[in-house]
Amino acid sequence: MIFSVPDMSCGHCRAAIEQAVTAAGGRATVDLPQKRVTVEGLDPDRAVSVLQAAGFPAARLPAT
Repeated sequence: MIFSVPDMSCGHCRAAIEQAVTAAGGRATVDLPQKRVTVEGLDPDRAVSVLQAAGFPAARLPAT
């Protein structure tokens, strides 16, 4: 699943997101320039919840 995360802007943001998703049992791949995060291993609602709890409101993007 790919999420738009407009509030991330730096390496600290990347690390916080990766750590939060990993702690929840998933895996995150962060694309800072596009402000997108690909999450694997979590259901969509859980992924949004984890990102929000880490301080990064996210919106799921449609599959391409």
